[in-house]
Amino acid sequence: MKTFSKRALLRAGVAPAILSVSLAATAAFAQDAPQAAEAESADTIVVTGSLIKNPNLARSTPVTATTADQIELKQNNTAEDILREIPGIVPSIGSAVNNGNGGASFVNLRGLGSNRNIVLLDGDRLVPAELNGRFDLNNIPVALVERVDVLTGGASTTYGADAISGVVNFITRSDFAGFEANVSNQITEDGDGNYVRADITIGANFDDGRGNAVFAVGYQQSDPVYQGSRSFSNDQVDSYSGAIGGSGTSTPSRFSNTNPSGTATGNGTRQITADGTAFRPTTAFDAFNFNPYNIFQTPFERFNMFGAARYEISDAVEAYTRGIFSKNTVKTIIAPSGAFGIAVQVPLSNPYLTTAQRNAFCQRNVATAAQIAAGTYIPLLTPAQCAAAATAVDPSDPNYREVTTAFSRRATELGPRISEFTTTFFDYKAGFRGGITDTISWDVSGAYGESEQTQTQQGYWLNSRVRQALRATSTTECLDTTNGCVPLNAFGPDGSITPEMNAFLNANSQVVTKTSLAQANATINGDFGWAVPWASDAVAFAIGGEYRKYTASQESDLLSQSGDLGGAGGAAPNIAGGYDVYEAFGELVLPLVQDKPFFQDLTVEAGIRYSKYSVDAPSNPSYKTTTWKAGGSWTPVDGFKIRGNYARAVRAPNIAELFAPVNTLLTNLSVDPCSGAAPVTNANLAAVCIAQGAPATTIGSITNDPAGQVNYTGGGNLNLNPEKSNSWTLGAVFQPSALPGFSATVDYYNIKITDAITSPTPGDAISACFDNITAASATDPSCTVIRRNPLTGELFGEAATTPGLSLVTSNLGKLSTDGVDFSLNYQKDIGFANLSLSLIGNWTNSSKFQATSASLNRECVGYYSVNCASIQPEWQFSQRTTLGFEKFDLSLLWRYIDTVNFEPQQLADDLAAAIDAGCTDPNGADPDGCMVDPEFRKIKAEHYFDLTGRFHVSDEITITLTVQNMLNNKPKVVGNTLGSTSYNSGNVYPSTYDALGRRYAVAAKFRF
Repeated sequence: MKTFSKRALLRAGVAPAILSVSLAATAAFAQDAPQAAEAESADTIVVTGSLIKNPNLARSTPVTATTADQIELKQNNTAEDILREIPGIVPSIGSAVNNGNGGASFVNLRGLGSNRNIVLLDGDRLVPAELNGRFDLNNIPVALVERVDVLTGGASTTYGADAISGVVNFITRSDFAGFEANVSNQITEDGDGNYVRADITIGANFDDGRGNAVFAVGYQQSDPVYQGSRSFSNDQVDSYSGAIGGSGTSTPSRFSNTNPSGTATGNGTRQITADGTAFRPTTAFDAFNFNPYNIFQTPFERFNMFGAARYEISDAVEAYTRGIFSKNTVKTIIAPSGAFGIAVQVPLSNPYLTTAQRNAFCQRNVATAAQIAAGTYIPLLTPAQCAAAATAVDPSDPNYREVTTAFSRRATELGPRISEFTTTFFDYKAGFRGGITDTISWDVSGAYGESEQTQTQQGYWLNSRVRQALRATSTTECLDTTNGCVPLNAFGPDGSITPEMNAFLNANSQVVTKTSLAQANATINGDFGWAVPWASDAVAFAIGGEYRKYTASQESDLLSQSGDLGGAGGAAPNIAGGYDVYEAFGELVLPLVQDKPFFQDLTVEAGIRYSKYSVDAPSNPSYKTTTWKAGGSWTPVDGFKIRGNYARAVRAPNIAELFAPVNTLLTNLSVDPCSGAAPVTNANLAAVCIAQGAPATTIGSITNDPAGQVNYTGGGNLNLNPEKSNSWTLGAVFQPSALPGFSATVDYYNIKITDAITSPTPGDAISACFDNITAASATDPSCTVIRRNPLTGELFGEAATTPGLSLVTSNLGKLSTDGVDFSLNYQKDIGFANLSLSLIGNWTNSSKFQATSASLNRECVGYYSVNCASIQPEWQFSQRTTLGFEKFDLSLLWRYIDTVNFEPQQLADDLAAAIDAGCTDPNGADPDGCMVDPEFRKIKAEHYFDLTGRFHVSDEITITLTVQNMLNNKPKVVGNTLGSTSYNSGNVYPSTYDALGRRYAVAAKFRF
């Protein structure tokens, strides 16, 4: 070959003129002719969804594309922001939610889980950010993104395991020559949430065009937006009672095993009075309002670099390379630490105890449950014994007494908990490619990447030191004097804890997460140079092999491993593991009939991939998988195409699912069937609660966690096998010649996953035990596997003593979803301006999840609850209208989110529990708070409008001004306790609905 352009096309893919037909969305301003011209000049095009690089072949699978032009108009600063606007993508963990954010942002296609898709850069995998194998979107170089392709459905044949729900492919600008600088700033109307971004890109061709190099650097920085700065989120609202609420870990302190009234039924957990002198006579307490400490925009700072180069060594061989580096610092800020219901020993001679407080401990009724019900009162200590214990300071003194109690106290004097996540990421690729013939090319490459995240946790009390500091009989010295112990005044009013006490109680901890990915790939692709008799395009193919090696580890210091941090959600154990993958693959595209009546084009395609996995474990588990796909497209007449695809995909268990040890962490549950008065009147229910570890004396006084959180125990499983998926799509593309500039697509998708690697939802675990309570339920394994706080009978408390719900990982799950993607595009010169109309939308018919064969096959489309984590509306679309003038563009983006409701199944479960509890009005806004407040059971349809003005000051300078959320829509308040903490935060769902309010953004682009 005399030139390299043919080989470049062979390794490239579908020309943008064809993309305008086969993609579900096109650029707001792009016309087909300019697109084709740009493609010809760039000479390198990436197609998503196939390994065959033939520019004459359109794919049978639908792809949604978001262009750099649309990104610029919206002024998206991060990849997460870009994807959030695409219908069909369900919000995953990201920057809008602070509690539960691990310093990274992920994507969740179709609501099937953020671990069931692959994020690619120019068709390449990148090293994941954590043990679940997910790529952190914060590492994408947004300034260099040319477009973002989203492919729905199983793509394991093309990209390997994990691509069950699809892939997200960020395509970068190639062969860039020149200098470009971008700077932008965004701020909310309230004057907070400042977001600064700056990027510089330099590129050049050299050696008479034989080579090209591009290098880009970028910087981003965002300020926090606190929930306390918005009226709808300043106070925590209880979703069930509708009242201002908060956490039971409050201030002043709360203690269990108290009886301030000295009566038979006076036992319970009581809060110290505001003046710090006594216990309150009732179990009512001042809930701690944690909302003002939490944030809607996570503070973030990033520095990133990206470089790519290619050089034609000869007419037959080209060398190429790509490198990406990023350093991110994310801070998550949540309410102060403290003692979250931990078991402690308190000497009755503690110097900070008042007489009234001491008497409340001494007067605890220790009669049996039956005796208490009959009115019998037997105090723990007589008044004389209590008085003698008040002065006994030596544990060897016969009068010395200690009481065991569950202690809850918010460390308000210490300040918020801050976790700083610093991530250093790099991924490097190098390879060679060239031509074997004029129509067949080869490509051999290798890549290696590492990610290291250091999490530093600050502002946490240590449970062990709290226990040590409470075992004191003087104000100057603890009974255990190690570590320089300072006695803790937990019995006074808010503010009673001194800096010296806090200095002893808290310490920083650290968790380091490391991942690596090594890859090798060899591919031969092109066409055979011949076509079947009725077709003009040649038969195309791709064959090759791939190797991947994953390793990951979590290395925690002793504090993090011990679970000693108050309010950290559980221990962070050491984890290490890895696996190898060997793969062989092939694809074939066969044009059958072309340029015939009613058969302008009829093309079929197929692919297969064989994979062998070897897990790095003593038992050396391994498994083999085969994935395949078959599809085709038929164009009966110009401007109309029918396309379809069927794929068999798999997802191998990731390192966390394989190697994570059993651990107790936090999940969400609003209503505990053992809470309230229900067990008092239902003997079978009481027996179950006791069988789960609740002391008999707590029956009738067990409470729901006011913050809606409970403990759960789960972990990895080396016996897991790959999950399997069958998916198919069927759609049509319209581009009638009678209406120039118009195109439309509609595609139905259906994805079913079996042998899914899943864990039960909290609702599943509760329903399995409590839906049909009988006398035998107290010995039913689905009941006894739930373990309660041994002091209070509640499902929350210290992880070491309260395992809570059992949410075991298994291959017993099933997931399924189906729906329709659609798009409309129209571009026309209307004389005084160029008009561009575009719409992409999604209708989701169903999205179901079943954890085990005994679990409910739960529907989550259009619903929200603790079981349906993120919101997936039935209808969703984005519509953009743009007028392009000679020097000015005006563009309006309209985003629609359909109405959603509280999950009916959870509402039914709540109703059953409410009736058992004897609520006064279980179907309405009853004062007992047994049911979700009717006001919070529905979020009406939402419409957002963003207005952008773009000024072409000169050929070198462009200024863009954007007003986001132009109407300043506020999110619907639904309270803070009806959904998952990772999504239901600040009384709203901030990852779905805009919590920041109206924002102004300005950007300048300089090109030379």
